[in-house]
Amino acid sequence: MMAEPLATRMAFGHELMEIAKYDTSFVVCNADTKTCGLEKFGQYFPHREFSFGIAEQNLVGSAAGLAACGHKVFLSTFAVFASMRACEQVRTFVCYPNLNVTIIGTHAGLQVGGDGATHSAIEDVSIMRSFPNMTVVQPADAVSAKALAHAAVSFRGPLYIRLHRNPVADIYDPQRYKFELGKANTVVEYGTDLTMIVSGILLKKALDAAAALKSQGIGARVLDMATIKPLDRQSVIQAAEETGAIMTIEDHTVLGGLGSAVAEVVVQNCPVPMELVGIQDRFGESGDPELLYRDHGMDLTSIITKAQALVARKSGRSGQK
Repeated sequence: MMAEPLATRMAFGHELMEIAKYDTSFVVCNADTKTCGLEKFGQYFPHREFSFGIAEQNLVGSAAGLAACGHKVFLSTFAVFASMRACEQVRTFVCYPNLNVTIIGTHAGLQVGGDGATHSAIEDVSIMRSFPNMTVVQPADAVSAKALAHAAVSFRGPLYIRLHRNPVADIYDPQRYKFELGKANTVVEYGTDLTMIVSGILLKKALDAAAALKSQGIGARVLDMATIKPLDRQSVIQAAEETGAIMTIEDHTVLGGLGSAVAEVVVQNCPVPMELVGIQDRFGESGDPELLYRDHGMDLTSIITKAQALVARKSGRSGQK
């Protein structure tokens, strides 16, 4: 019997709680939010959890203080608060001194439509990847989220982990998947007409789109770019050289996020036609996430249509040479 799908935030939080049973090397700092199950950490590990209430600036500042005293610190809150409410504290108190603080930002992207427009963190990757010393990672399913929890415990330095609100179907086999920081994972390779580079929970839509395109005679490579910073530059360059067209797909603004990061590499090394699928200079909104994806051109039908257009642009460009 298959297990019920888990949200990446809950998979990560539950796994970190399991790790804490035998690994005493870290402490947890919480805000007054139900983020990823770590709000219960203190019930099981009362001397390793610190709660700060609705005060994210204090949360980050205190986490930095604990890290400066030699502790490995995890802190969790909504991504919108971690990246904006406590932006200065993350930049100045965590990244500048290069401290060992892992920031767990939950409820990211348009999935938060049920919680209201202002809670939609669609700019957090742009903010976090702009800070020196910060590493930015985003899992695609519960399996990769659990693997990431183990990698995060051994990681040293500022780390931002972007997690999601709602359950998502597993893509990876838990017996075979291994998270490797800074490395893209080739999930499928149906041909060399284009490459889809995805980070986060839209990977499932990209895989469904690639399968649909295959039936139309269009072969796509799909890369899971779980680490957004440092980006796997070599995989991006190789994809540009071998497929000649790149589509990025993210539940985030295209301004400064995954699409921007990939475009920076492509334009400097192997310029090819690109399509950036994501939020196009708009705010998040209230509503059902699937309807919001459709409205923002990020649903399955839109991804297929944009991929077809990208391949046509690539063909037209080749024909003009």
